[in-house]
Amino acid sequence: MTSESPILQVPEPTNNNPGQDDLIYQQHEQVDDDGYDNPEDAIPQRLKLDLRGSRVDLDRDTLVNLPESLLIAMFPNGLVLGGGNEGRHHEDDEDDDEYADENHSRDSVGGIEDQVNYVDFDPQCLDYVLRFYHYAQEQHEKSNEIEGGAEGDSPEHYHQQLAAATATSSVYYPLLTKQPIIVLREELEYYCIPTTTATPSASSSDKKKEGFPSSSMDMAQLKVACGHHLKQHDQIFDALQKNISRENNVAEQHLIDMLCDAGFMRDDRWGYRELEPMRTCVVSMALVLLKTTGPNNHMATAQKLLLFWRKPARKCWWDGTTNEIQGQTVRLWARRTWTLELALV
Repeated sequence: MTSESPILQVPEPTNNNPGQDDLIYQQHEQVDDDGYDNPEDAIPQRLKLDLRGSRVDLDRDTLVNLPESLLIAMFPNGLVLGGGNEGRHHEDDEDDDEYADENHSRDSVGGIEDQVNYVDFDPQCLDYVLRFYHYAQEQHEKSNEIEGGAEGDSPEHYHQQLAAATATSSVYYPLLTKQPIIVLREELEYYCIPTTTATPSASSSDKKKEGFPSSSMDMAQLKVACGHHLKQHDQIFDALQKNISRENNVAEQHLIDMLCDAGFMRDDRWGYRELEPMRTCVVSMALVLLKTTGPNNHMATAQKLLLFWRKPARKCWWDGTTNEIQGQTVRLWARRTWTLELALV
Protein backbone atom coordinates (compact mmCIF):
# COMPACT_ATOMS: atom_id res chain seq x y z
CA MET A 1 0.00 0.00 0.00
CA THR A 2 1.28 3.49 -0.75
CA SER A 3 1.76 6.20 1.83
CA GLU A 4 -1.34 7.95 0.48
CA SER A 5 -3.52 4.92 1.06
CA PRO A 6 -6.49 5.76 3.32
CA ILE A 7 -6.36 2.35 4.91
CA LEU A 8 -3.38 0.67 6.51
CA GLN A 9 -2.41 -2.99 6.44
CA VAL A 10 -2.78 -4.79 9.75
CA PRO A 11 0.63 -6.24 10.68
CA GLU A 12 0.68 -10.00 10.78
CA PRO A 13 1.34 -11.46 14.23
CA THR A 14 4.79 -12.89 14.77
CA ASN A 15 4.80 -16.64 15.04
CA ASN A 16 7.68 -19.05 15.03
CA ASN A 17 5.46 -21.69 13.47
CA PRO A 18 3.27 -19.85 10.99
CA GLY A 19 0.30 -21.61 9.51
CA GLN A 20 -2.95 -20.80 7.82
CA ASP A 21 -5.10 -21.73 10.79
CA ASP A 22 -2.76 -20.76 13.65
CA LEU A 23 -5.14 -18.06 14.80
CA ILE A 24 -7.90 -20.57 15.44
CA TYR A 25 -6.12 -23.72 16.48
CA GLN A 26 -3.39 -23.80 19.09
CA GLN A 27 -3.03 -27.47 19.85
CA HIS A 28 -0.96 -28.13 22.96
CA GLU A 29 2.09 -30.32 22.70
CA GLN A 30 1.59 -33.80 24.11
CA VAL A 31 4.31 -35.98 25.58
CA ASP A 32 2.56 -39.19 24.61
CA ASP A 33 1.76 -40.09 21.02
CA ASP A 34 -1.93 -39.45 20.37
CA GLY A 35 -1.95 -41.76 17.39
CA TYR A 36 -2.76 -38.88 15.02
CA ASP A 37 -0.65 -38.62 11.91
CA ASN A 38 -2.11 -35.18 11.13
CA PRO A 39 -2.54 -32.61 13.93
CA GLU A 40 -5.82 -31.45 12.37
CA ASP A 41 -7.23 -34.94 12.96
CA ALA A 42 -7.38 -34.05 16.66
CA ILE A 43 -9.64 -31.08 15.92
CA PRO A 44 -13.34 -31.99 16.14
CA GLN A 45 -15.49 -31.53 13.07
CA ARG A 46 -17.97 -29.52 15.15
CA LEU A 47 -16.92 -26.98 17.76
CA LYS A 48 -19.21 -26.05 20.63
CA LEU A 49 -19.12 -22.38 21.56
CA ASP A 50 -20.77 -20.48 24.38
CA LEU A 51 -21.16 -16.86 23.27
CA ARG A 52 -22.22 -14.86 26.33
CA GLY A 53 -24.66 -17.57 27.37
CA SER A 54 -25.85 -18.53 23.87
CA ARG A 55 -24.86 -21.99 22.64
CA VAL A 56 -23.58 -22.15 19.05
CA ASP A 57 -22.28 -25.25 17.26
CA LEU A 58 -20.00 -24.58 14.28
CA ASP A 59 -18.38 -27.04 11.94
CA ARG A 60 -14.65 -26.66 11.48
CA ASP A 61 -14.77 -25.55 7.83
CA THR A 62 -17.25 -22.77 8.58
CA LEU A 63 -15.12 -21.46 11.43
CA VAL A 64 -11.95 -21.47 9.32
CA ASN A 65 -13.67 -19.55 6.52
CA LEU A 66 -14.99 -16.76 8.75
CA PRO A 67 -13.50 -13.30 8.16
CA GLU A 68 -10.07 -12.91 9.72
CA SER A 69 -11.10 -9.71 11.52
CA LEU A 70 -14.03 -11.55 13.10
CA LEU A 71 -11.82 -14.42 14.29
CA ILE A 72 -9.39 -11.95 15.84
CA ALA A 73 -12.27 -10.35 17.75
CA MET A 74 -13.67 -13.72 18.85
CA PHE A 75 -10.35 -15.35 19.75
CA PRO A 76 -7.77 -12.62 20.49
CA ASN A 77 -5.48 -15.24 22.06
CA GLY A 78 -6.40 -18.08 19.72
CA LEU A 79 -8.86 -20.90 20.31
CA VAL A 80 -7.27 -23.31 22.77
CA LEU A 81 -8.49 -26.87 22.35
CA GLY A 82 -7.96 -29.59 24.91
CA GLY A 83 -7.14 -27.34 27.89
CA GLY A 84 -3.66 -27.10 29.27
CA ASN A 85 -0.96 -24.88 30.71
CA GLU A 86 0.54 -23.28 27.62
CA GLY A 87 2.94 -20.44 28.31
CA ARG A 88 3.36 -21.29 32.01
CA HIS A 89 5.89 -23.64 33.59
CA HIS A 90 6.23 -24.73 37.20
CA GLU A 91 8.89 -26.75 38.89
CA ASP A 92 6.29 -28.44 41.06
CA ASP A 93 4.05 -30.94 39.20
CA GLU A 94 1.21 -30.33 41.63
CA ASP A 95 1.24 -26.63 40.79
CA ASP A 96 1.11 -27.57 37.11
CA ASP A 97 -1.97 -29.71 37.64
CA GLU A 98 -3.66 -27.03 39.74
CA TYR A 99 -3.02 -24.33 37.13
CA ALA A 100 -4.22 -26.60 34.31
CA ASP A 101 -7.47 -27.29 36.15
CA GLU A 102 -8.10 -23.59 36.78
CA ASN A 103 -7.31 -22.64 33.18
CA HIS A 104 -9.45 -25.45 31.81
CA SER A 105 -12.48 -24.48 33.87
CA ARG A 106 -12.20 -20.84 32.85
CA ASP A 107 -11.91 -21.33 29.07
CA SER A 108 -13.46 -24.69 28.28
CA VAL A 109 -15.34 -27.64 29.74
CA GLY A 110 -15.05 -31.29 28.72
CA GLY A 111 -12.77 -33.23 26.38
CA ILE A 112 -11.94 -32.14 22.85
CA GLU A 113 -15.07 -33.69 21.34
CA ASP A 114 -17.43 -32.43 24.06
CA GLN A 115 -15.49 -29.29 24.96
CA VAL A 116 -17.51 -26.08 25.32
CA ASN A 117 -15.43 -22.98 24.58
CA TYR A 118 -16.53 -19.76 26.23
CA VAL A 119 -16.22 -16.74 23.93
CA ASP A 120 -16.82 -13.12 24.95
CA PHE A 121 -18.55 -12.16 21.71
CA ASP A 122 -22.06 -11.09 20.73
CA PRO A 123 -23.94 -14.09 19.24
CA GLN A 124 -26.12 -11.71 17.18
CA CYS A 125 -23.04 -10.52 15.30
CA LEU A 126 -21.96 -14.07 14.48
CA ASP A 127 -25.53 -14.92 13.46
CA TYR A 128 -25.57 -11.95 11.07
CA VAL A 129 -22.33 -13.12 9.42
CA LEU A 130 -23.46 -16.75 9.14
CA ARG A 131 -26.81 -15.76 7.62
CA PHE A 132 -25.05 -13.58 5.06
CA TYR A 133 -22.64 -16.41 4.22
CA HIS A 134 -25.62 -18.68 3.56
CA TYR A 135 -27.20 -16.00 1.37
CA ALA A 136 -23.93 -15.53 -0.55
CA GLN A 137 -23.65 -19.27 -1.24
CA GLU A 138 -27.23 -19.36 -2.53
CA GLN A 139 -26.59 -16.39 -4.83
CA HIS A 140 -23.40 -17.98 -6.16
CA GLU A 141 -25.19 -21.24 -6.93
CA LYS A 142 -28.02 -19.40 -8.68
CA SER A 143 -25.62 -17.37 -10.81
CA ASN A 144 -23.80 -20.55 -11.85
CA GLU A 145 -27.11 -22.17 -12.84
CA ILE A 146 -28.12 -19.12 -14.88
CA GLU A 147 -24.77 -18.96 -16.66
CA GLY A 148 -24.84 -22.69 -17.28
CA GLY A 149 -28.38 -22.52 -18.68
CA ALA A 150 -27.47 -19.66 -20.98
CA GLU A 151 -24.69 -21.72 -22.50
CA GLY A 152 -26.75 -24.87 -22.83
CA ASP A 153 -25.49 -26.34 -19.54
CA SER A 154 -22.12 -26.99 -21.10
CA PRO A 155 -19.40 -27.60 -18.50
CA GLU A 156 -16.82 -27.55 -21.28
CA HIS A 157 -17.74 -23.97 -22.12
CA TYR A 158 -17.42 -22.95 -18.46
CA HIS A 159 -13.98 -24.53 -18.14
CA GLN A 160 -12.88 -22.84 -21.35
CA GLN A 161 -13.92 -19.46 -19.95
CA LEU A 162 -12.14 -20.21 -16.67
CA ALA A 163 -8.95 -21.28 -18.43
CA ALA A 164 -8.98 -18.17 -20.62
CA ALA A 165 -9.46 -15.89 -17.61
CA THR A 166 -6.74 -17.51 -15.50
CA ALA A 167 -4.34 -17.46 -18.44
CA THR A 168 -4.72 -13.69 -18.57
CA SER A 169 -4.26 -13.24 -14.82
CA SER A 170 -4.27 -15.75 -11.97
CA VAL A 171 -6.08 -13.21 -9.79
CA TYR A 172 -9.31 -13.95 -11.68
CA TYR A 173 -9.46 -17.56 -10.50
CA PRO A 174 -10.87 -17.07 -6.95
CA LEU A 175 -13.21 -14.35 -8.21
CA LEU A 176 -14.76 -16.76 -10.71
CA THR A 177 -14.84 -19.96 -8.66
CA LYS A 178 -16.07 -18.55 -5.33
CA GLN A 179 -18.39 -15.83 -4.10
CA PRO A 180 -16.36 -12.84 -2.82
CA ILE A 181 -17.76 -10.82 0.09
CA ILE A 182 -16.63 -7.40 1.26
CA VAL A 183 -16.40 -7.33 5.06
CA LEU A 184 -16.37 -3.95 6.82
CA ARG A 185 -16.17 -3.76 10.61
CA GLU A 186 -16.18 -0.67 12.82
CA GLU A 187 -15.20 -0.31 16.46
CA LEU A 188 -16.41 3.04 17.78
CA GLU A 189 -14.89 3.90 21.16
CA TYR A 190 -16.45 7.02 22.59
CA TYR A 191 -15.83 9.45 25.43
CA CYS A 192 -18.57 11.73 26.77
CA ILE A 193 -17.73 14.98 28.55
CA PRO A 194 -20.50 17.16 30.03
CA THR A 195 -19.72 20.71 28.95
CA THR A 196 -21.18 22.27 32.13
CA THR A 197 -18.63 22.16 34.93
CA ALA A 198 -19.36 22.42 38.63
CA THR A 199 -17.26 23.84 41.44
CA PRO A 200 -15.82 21.34 43.95
CA SER A 201 -17.84 22.90 46.79
CA ALA A 202 -21.15 22.68 44.94
CA SER A 203 -23.80 20.44 46.47
CA SER A 204 -25.42 17.50 44.67
CA SER A 205 -28.61 19.47 44.08
CA ASP A 206 -26.61 22.37 42.61
CA LYS A 207 -24.75 19.99 40.29
CA LYS A 208 -28.03 18.53 39.03
CA LYS A 209 -29.41 22.00 38.41
CA GLU A 210 -26.33 22.85 36.34
CA GLY A 211 -26.70 19.64 34.33
CA PHE A 212 -23.56 17.97 35.70
CA PRO A 213 -23.67 14.29 36.82
CA SER A 214 -23.76 14.23 40.61
CA SER A 215 -22.54 10.65 41.06
CA SER A 216 -20.71 7.84 39.33
CA MET A 217 -24.07 6.17 38.73
CA ASP A 218 -25.34 9.25 36.88
CA MET A 219 -22.17 9.26 34.78
CA ALA A 220 -22.58 5.56 33.98
CA GLN A 221 -26.15 6.18 32.84
CA LEU A 222 -24.97 9.10 30.73
CA LYS A 223 -22.36 6.90 29.03
CA VAL A 224 -25.01 4.31 28.16
CA ALA A 225 -27.32 7.02 26.81
CA CYS A 226 -24.49 8.38 24.66
CA GLY A 227 -23.87 4.88 23.33
CA HIS A 228 -27.51 4.49 22.30
CA HIS A 229 -27.36 7.93 20.67
CA LEU A 230 -24.37 6.86 18.55
CA LYS A 231 -25.98 3.51 17.76
CA GLN A 232 -28.99 5.24 16.20
CA HIS A 233 -26.74 7.05 13.70
CA ASP A 234 -26.15 3.93 11.64
CA GLN A 235 -25.35 5.14 8.12
CA ILE A 236 -22.01 3.62 7.16
CA PHE A 237 -20.33 6.49 5.36
CA ASP A 238 -21.77 9.49 7.23
CA ALA A 239 -18.93 9.91 9.72
CA LEU A 240 -16.20 9.42 7.12
CA GLN A 241 -17.93 11.81 4.71
CA LYS A 242 -18.02 14.49 7.44
CA ASN A 243 -14.32 13.90 8.06
CA ILE A 244 -13.66 14.34 4.33
CA SER A 245 -15.62 17.59 4.26
CA ARG A 246 -13.71 18.86 7.28
CA GLU A 247 -10.19 17.92 6.15
CA ASN A 248 -10.68 17.66 2.37
CA ASN A 249 -9.00 14.24 2.35
CA VAL A 250 -8.97 13.00 -1.25
CA ALA A 251 -7.69 9.53 -0.34
CA GLU A 252 -10.66 8.91 1.96
CA GLN A 253 -13.03 9.99 -0.80
CA HIS A 254 -11.36 7.46 -3.10
CA LEU A 255 -11.94 4.79 -0.44
CA ILE A 256 -15.68 5.52 -0.37
CA ASP A 257 -15.82 5.57 -4.18
CA MET A 258 -14.03 2.22 -4.38
CA LEU A 259 -16.34 0.56 -1.84
CA CYS A 260 -19.46 1.92 -3.54
CA ASP A 261 -18.19 0.74 -6.93
CA ALA A 262 -17.55 -2.70 -5.44
CA GLY A 263 -21.00 -3.27 -3.95
CA PHE A 264 -21.93 -0.74 -1.25
CA MET A 265 -24.50 2.03 -1.66
CA ARG A 266 -23.72 5.53 -0.42
CA ASP A 267 -26.74 5.51 1.91
CA ASP A 268 -26.19 1.95 3.21
CA ARG A 269 -26.67 1.25 6.91
CA TRP A 270 -24.75 -1.16 9.12
CA GLY A 271 -26.15 -4.69 9.02
CA TYR A 272 -25.17 -5.19 12.67
CA ARG A 273 -24.66 -2.39 15.21
CA GLU A 274 -24.73 -2.91 18.97
CA LEU A 275 -23.37 -1.36 22.15
CA GLU A 276 -20.80 -3.58 23.86
CA PRO A 277 -21.61 -4.49 27.49
CA MET A 278 -19.43 -2.90 30.19
CA ARG A 279 -17.62 -0.80 27.57
CA THR A 280 -18.08 2.60 25.95
CA CYS A 281 -17.85 1.01 22.52
CA VAL A 282 -20.25 0.44 19.62
CA VAL A 283 -19.37 -2.43 17.26
CA SER A 284 -20.78 -2.54 13.74
CA MET A 285 -20.47 -4.87 10.75
CA ALA A 286 -21.61 -4.73 7.15
CA LEU A 287 -21.22 -7.40 4.47
CA VAL A 288 -21.99 -7.04 0.76
CA LEU A 289 -21.45 -9.20 -2.30
CA LEU A 290 -18.51 -8.03 -4.37
CA LYS A 291 -19.46 -6.97 -7.90
CA THR A 292 -17.32 -8.63 -10.56
CA THR A 293 -19.49 -8.03 -13.63
CA GLY A 294 -21.23 -5.04 -15.14
CA PRO A 295 -20.67 -2.10 -17.48
CA ASN A 296 -18.50 -0.11 -15.06
CA ASN A 297 -15.41 -2.34 -15.09
CA HIS A 298 -16.07 -3.81 -11.64
CA MET A 299 -13.39 -6.47 -12.15
CA ALA A 300 -10.62 -3.86 -11.82
CA THR A 301 -11.97 -2.83 -8.41
CA ALA A 302 -12.45 -6.48 -7.46
CA GLN A 303 -8.79 -7.16 -8.20
CA LYS A 304 -7.77 -4.36 -5.83
CA LEU A 305 -9.99 -5.69 -3.06
CA LEU A 306 -8.64 -9.21 -3.56
CA LEU A 307 -5.44 -7.93 -1.93
CA PHE A 308 -7.41 -7.84 1.35
CA TRP A 309 -8.27 -11.54 1.26
CA ARG A 310 -7.14 -12.95 4.63
CA LYS A 311 -5.20 -9.70 5.07
CA PRO A 312 -7.50 -7.24 6.85
CA ALA A 313 -6.54 -3.58 6.63
CA ARG A 314 -7.36 -0.89 9.13
CA LYS A 315 -8.12 2.83 9.22
CA CYS A 316 -8.62 4.97 12.33
CA TRP A 317 -9.77 8.55 12.85
CA TRP A 318 -11.28 10.82 15.51
CA ASP A 319 -14.31 13.07 15.42
CA GLY A 320 -16.13 15.19 17.97
CA THR A 321 -19.71 16.42 18.21
CA THR A 322 -21.81 18.34 20.73
CA ASN A 323 -25.20 16.80 21.55
CA GLU A 324 -28.14 17.23 23.91
CA ILE A 325 -28.47 13.93 25.79
CA GLN A 326 -30.72 13.41 28.82
CA GLY A 327 -31.21 17.15 29.08
CA GLN A 328 -27.46 17.77 29.22
CA THR A 329 -25.07 19.30 26.73
CA VAL A 330 -22.42 16.65 26.12
CA ARG A 331 -19.27 16.73 24.06
CA LEU A 332 -18.87 13.33 22.39
CA TRP A 333 -15.45 12.26 21.17
CA ALA A 334 -15.41 9.15 19.01
CA ARG A 335 -12.45 7.05 17.90
CA ARG A 336 -13.54 5.02 14.91
CA THR A 337 -11.52 2.06 13.67
CA TRP A 338 -12.51 0.49 10.37
CA THR A 339 -11.30 -2.97 9.38
CA LEU A 340 -11.71 -3.94 5.73
CA GLU A 341 -11.16 -7.36 4.21
CA LEU A 342 -12.38 -9.75 1.55
CA ALA A 343 -13.85 -13.18 2.27
CA LEU A 344 -14.46 -16.01 -0.20
CA VAL A 345 -17.23 -18.60 0.27
